[in-house]
Amino acid sequence: MLTKIREKTQGTFAWVILILICVPFGLWGLQNYTEGGQERAVVIVGDKEFVQRDVNQAYAQFKQQYADMQVPEQILKTQAVEKLIRDELLLQHVVEENLTISDETVREFIASLQYFQRDGKFDKKQYESMLGAQGMSSAQFVNRIRKALLMEQYQKAVTETSFVSEQDIERFFKIQNQTRNIEYVTVKLESVTTEPSAEEINAYYQQQGSAFQTTEQLSVEYVELSLTSLMKDVIPTEEQIQVYYEDNIAIYSVRERRKISHILFAKTKDTTEEQALVNAQAAKLRLAQEPFATLATELSDDTVTAKTGGDLGLFEIGVMEPDFEKAAAALTLGEVSEPVKSAFGYHLITVTELVPAETSDLAEVKSEVTQAVQRVMAETTFYELGEILTEVSFESSDNLQVVSDELDLEIKQADFFTRNTGTGIASEEAVRNIAFSETVLQGNNSEPVELGDDRLLVLRLKEHQPAETKPLAEVRDIIIATIKTQQARQQTEQQAESIKQQLLAGASVEGIAQELALSVEKISALKRDSKDLSVQLNQAVFKAAKPIAGQPTVIVVGSPEGGQSVVSIIAVTDGVKTAEDAEKAELAFANIARALGQSDYAAVVDGMRVSTRVSIRE
Repeated sequence: MLTKIREKTQGTFAWVILILICVPFGLWGLQNYTEGGQERAVVIVGDKEFVQRDVNQAYAQFKQQYADMQVPEQILKTQAVEKLIRDELLLQHVVEENLTISDETVREFIASLQYFQRDGKFDKKQYESMLGAQGMSSAQFVNRIRKALLMEQYQKAVTETSFVSEQDIERFFKIQNQTRNIEYVTVKLESVTTEPSAEEINAYYQQQGSAFQTTEQLSVEYVELSLTSLMKDVIPTEEQIQVYYEDNIAIYSVRERRKISHILFAKTKDTTEEQALVNAQAAKLRLAQEPFATLATELSDDTVTAKTGGDLGLFEIGVMEPDFEKAAAALTLGEVSEPVKSAFGYHLITVTELVPAETSDLAEVKSEVTQAVQRVMAETTFYELGEILTEVSFESSDNLQVVSDELDLEIKQADFFTRNTGTGIASEEAVRNIAFSETVLQGNNSEPVELGDDRLLVLRLKEHQPAETKPLAEVRDIIIATIKTQQARQQTEQQAESIKQQLLAGASVEGIAQELALSVEKISALKRDSKDLSVQLNQAVFKAAKPIAGQPTVIVVGSPEGGQSVVSIIAVTDGVKTAEDAEKAELAFANIARALGQSDYAAVVDGMRVSTRVSIRE
């Protein structure tokens, strides 16, 4: 199970980016990075402290990846904390080493994120809206992405440099193409006809009583305060609509669209800053006679954009360096800038597309504005009524009728649900948790439950059906069938073990099979991918040890149906790499290198951990 967990979370970058950009931007630890909260730290990595909410959010994100797997909660919690620590160790290391990544790389990555795209293209409005919803500036987000990309860069520098020799590949195929000669007999599961005694039935019932319990469930009644419902009662005036439109004109405006291209003359160990400037000036002269895209393809040291004529896409403030942005913003359509200095060298910049800013008339967006005004006006009422709902439901905690009368809310019903599943409002985990709380089970109104930011409800217990053990008479037939099956399996296992011991003592498979009226199956040169055996049996054969000194290896393998196969492994022949294995060799080379790289990376992070203070508090 732990292996599966590790396989599904390979790569620090993948996990960090998932957390950074997961809608609706569940940025774990955001408050700690920006506020320096006063809560007690539960995880400390170097000088970085994580409080309980950081760990909870990290766990929530981690848990989503295993929604389809039955992984114990404690294992997930342990793995989530460990991942949090290792990611922070790596982040601190790349920061301390002053590693850098280009503005172009950061910009291209952000523009490629589907969360910020509309119709397959980067949408500035969507970008600003999602960042604004989290109270985060573009500069803050760019900085976070830059750090995540640096972490990925460092990880790849370790994992992608592992070396695999030809001898490693030969050893791989020696095992992969191995064949085995076996003979085996199968002891089938035979039904037990003897009825278990009353004492056996009663003993099983007493020992396994928890297996025959009903599932605890309850039903509730509740009142719900809904922002959507309140909006229907709001009829804004024309003046209110006009004022809202004017106050929020930016929402209904399209900013200037400016698409740019550049040619980079990089400062490198072979090219000084002065030489890069000279090269840029020379290219500027050539642009009087030659197309910008042609020269970008020929001269630009930005190998990514050079392939597309230097195209950088839509110009976005806050992504590039200030001097670069200032020069790009001042250009007219088709104009080429003077050489612009950046940390990477000098750039020539041009505007290839320019669409002026535009504002939609109120008549065009009136329906949208009206709905926005309705929501704003209804929100005030929603919060006021929410306070009343909280107060009245607490003061009259023994019923919902007072709340219903006070706020004119309908008392609704929810059918039976359990702690883990339900329908309607019970499909919400928050509702199920509070419904099964001690307060509600004692007959009191619940605390208000928030469902999103537009629904608030209070519930109380209607009917409770505790878990209880079913009567013996009701489950008697099930117990009898279970006991018989257990006895049959036990007899089959005992017979298989007896056969194994006889084979180890020197008896022949044929002799035992003849004595017990069993059939012998023999397979020569059995391969790992053979279809002659079940997958389970085939895997067990190749996991077994090789025969030693001419003595066969004997194993017993059970089947899901209850049968037992006793297998004698007579001989093992090492495999060789064949001409047909050329494609497999390439895949094996890549997989082995990847495994070695991941092992090296884990060792590197372990080294960071040794030299860094790491503390976990319960």
